[in-house]
Amino acid sequence: MKAQERASALYGDLFAKCRTYTDPDKVKALGIYPYFHPVQSAPGDEVIVDGKQCVMIGSNNYLGLVNHPKVKEAAAEATQRFGSGCTGSRFLNGTLDLHLELEERLAKFMKCEACLVFSTGFQTNLGTISTLVGKNDIILLDRADHACIVDGARLSYGKVHKFAHNDMDDLERLLGLMRQDRPNAGILIVVDGVFSMEGDITKLPRLVELAEQYSAQVMVDDAHAIGVLGKTGAGTAEHFDLIDRVGLTTGTFSKSFASLGGFVVGDADVLKFIQHKARSLIFSASIPPANAAAVLACLDIVEQEPERREHLWKNALRMQNEFRQLGFNILNTQTPIVPIVVGEDLDAFSFWKELYEEGVFTNPVITPAVPPGQALIRTSYTATHTDEQLDRVVDVMARVGRKRGLIS
Repeated sequence: MKAQERASALYGDLFAKCRTYTDPDKVKALGIYPYFHPVQSAPGDEVIVDGKQCVMIGSNNYLGLVNHPKVKEAAAEATQRFGSGCTGSRFLNGTLDLHLELEERLAKFMKCEACLVFSTGFQTNLGTISTLVGKNDIILLDRADHACIVDGARLSYGKVHKFAHNDMDDLERLLGLMRQDRPNAGILIVVDGVFSMEGDITKLPRLVELAEQYSAQVMVDDAHAIGVLGKTGAGTAEHFDLIDRVGLTTGTFSKSFASLGGFVVGDADVLKFIQHKARSLIFSASIPPANAAAVLACLDIVEQEPERREHLWKNALRMQNEFRQLGFNILNTQTPIVPIVVGEDLDAFSFWKELYEEGVFTNPVITPAVPPGQALIRTSYTATHTDEQLDRVVDVMARVGRKRGLIS
């Protein structure tokens, strides 16, 4: 017997759980495994997945900019000028003048004092929350908050509490308890502006009122709201005319801005603190020049072509109405994210597979991303989806939905 085998017989083995993890294999054996399928074409509203032509209603390309000629040209020119990467963190040798230009433009676009760009949206929330919240502080999270918010809270040393999804009465209850127990604690309330699975919008006006009443700070993750909500596309705070009453807004470049990276905007003093203490910023390489240049080009287009957002909403409202009329359960969505509740996890996989076979690519979402028994098909729409593509989606959804007994 080898030494390692003898040791494993006597002691615990860290990798044992990996060798007995067979859940993906069981789903693959059923022929309904929906994840890691390679896209073999440029991302867009029509894609080739595993050799099959599909209408894509599973992306976050809300403004349809990922293939815009100006965006691709800007990315290519930046690569020619600056090279393919920065070979260092923002803190040391990885800050380009392109990054500073982007931060200045984003701060202006978001109508805030300052901006700080991170390597990803996930790292933005991870670094911002864990940096600001200390051992004597409290974090209040919506139960439907994105995983990066949850992980940022876990990395902090603060006490974490969750309130029922978009339930301001429950938030008020928690705030009252927290202030009664710890009147001098710092409190940070963190919510998604648009919830990424449910598609609903946070009840920001009431949330801000409560925050001010109990001396708490508000942070809004606008990953799915930038470019979508607000008069100019600046997100949830602009949508509710509350920009001056929200402490921090975070966002990502991987959705409306057709790139990769993340950012936080807010008061200059707060961002200076984050800039010099956030581990996910200091110890990560900065975004490549092409990514920064692509976002700058997207900002130009967003500002110059407001009709894109108007067409996005035309498509979103059409699909909400179509699915409701068919009888699908689409929860309380208010945005271009339109979920279809299926129920059990394997049923969602089967529904996904039949849609895929009919040429419609979607995203199945199962526990723990949604509550048990609430597995869903997440669909999302863009400014560039054509009426013909949406007609096809509605037809396929109706046929497969009736076949599977989700609608009559």
